[in-house]
Amino acid sequence: MGFAFEEIEETIRMVQSEKLDIRTITMGISLRDCSGDNANKIAEKIYDKITRKAENLVKVAEELESEFGIPIVNKRISVTPIAIVADNIKKDEFIKIASSLDKAAKNVGVNFIGGYSALVHKGFTDGDLNLINSIPQVLSETERVCSSVNVATTKAGINMDAVALMGKIIKDTAYRTKENDGIGAAKLVVFCNAPEDNPFMAGAFHGVGEGECVINVGVSGPGVVLAALSKLPKSADFGQISETIKKTSFKITRAGELIGRLAAQRLNTSFGILDLSLAPTPEIGDSIANILESMGLSKCGSHGTTAALALLNDAVKKGGVMASSYVGGLSGAFIPVSEDAGMIEAVEAGALSIEKLEAMTCVCSVGLDMIAIPGDTPYETISAIIADEMAIGMINKKTTAVRIIPAPGKKEGDYVEFGGLLGHAPVMKVNSFSPKDFIERGGRIPAPLHSLNN
Repeated sequence: MGFAFEEIEETIRMVQSEKLDIRTITMGISLRDCSGDNANKIAEKIYDKITRKAENLVKVAEELESEFGIPIVNKRISVTPIAIVADNIKKDEFIKIASSLDKAAKNVGVNFIGGYSALVHKGFTDGDLNLINSIPQVLSETERVCSSVNVATTKAGINMDAVALMGKIIKDTAYRTKENDGIGAAKLVVFCNAPEDNPFMAGAFHGVGEGECVINVGVSGPGVVLAALSKLPKSADFGQISETIKKTSFKITRAGELIGRLAAQRLNTSFGILDLSLAPTPEIGDSIANILESMGLSKCGSHGTTAALALLNDAVKKGGVMASSYVGGLSGAFIPVSEDAGMIEAVEAGALSIEKLEAMTCVCSVGLDMIAIPGDTPYETISAIIADEMAIGMINKKTTAVRIIPAPGKKEGDYVEFGGLLGHAPVMKVNSFSPKDFIERGGRIPAPLHSLNN
């Protein structure tokens, strides 16, 4: 994989003035050989394996960061869904497993570890239920553990019992971390069609189809794309905009794959995928909303926003797949409210609502992300928001997700403050009409007709 001097020179410029970074190097580790029926022994085996496999992860990432001058913002770990590894464990013993994950993550120096997860799109095992019911305690008592639950797929439909349960779990998790504006819920994602190789938190887990150990890389460059578009004349049409984004995405992907392959080589493991998602940060100029506005929208959330986002997401994918044969994960454009300065401004201006964000998720990566809502929002309403988002993913054969924070003691117009990459956000208005009777029906929404494609 050769690189011309001009490419290296351009990459340096993108880092220095356009906020290009490697958002995460994530090591996926299989814990399938750590399973058993004794929580203490499972916890011990998990700790030993993670600290052995990831011993040099942070060191190698820092070396690459120094050598190439490209910031590597996060070093992370994903593991086999714990509900699979610890399926025979009782609910009150899951905290031992989670504490082991947290301790191992701290020991090797990563900031998050994902995989406190369950896959329940068609039903629950006893272990699944025990893990899910332990999530509020785990996310309130650990620092680095992230959790995800997959409740729907295009093939299986939507497990509405799981959707109802997750509304309660999110409320409880936020309440238990009320001193920090409900930050526990910011480490919990509900998925439809969850990918097995996602390097981004909080939804990363190491899928059962993955190998023993793998390096997945997430790159990010909203600032680079915005800078490229700002150089176009105002008369540029949408074809020119698309071509510019594609070329920029190609360059970002090349830089990310170089870092990923070198990291895998030095860690004596396999290179998995490159997730080329445009992931914003709270910094000014590193915003997906600003990219959309650069296309001619007066404010993100106005009519035309969904079309602009569709163009962006498509062009990012097209450019990335020309640069790498191993694009995976989520790969597209993220629209988290609290992590995007432009999105926050759009909410404050009254241009962006939860309903508009939901429409936007039809055409971009993932879904309703890092949205703060009033703390007194009923769990049934949270479950109904999840159900709507899962339906979009199921019908459109795409990954969708919900990461929503019912901020305890907060009402519409108040603010939550999470700090760091999680940012801050205004508490958004939620539709006050009740979906209680709908959510209480339970059962499973059947898979769509086009799921029968064999």
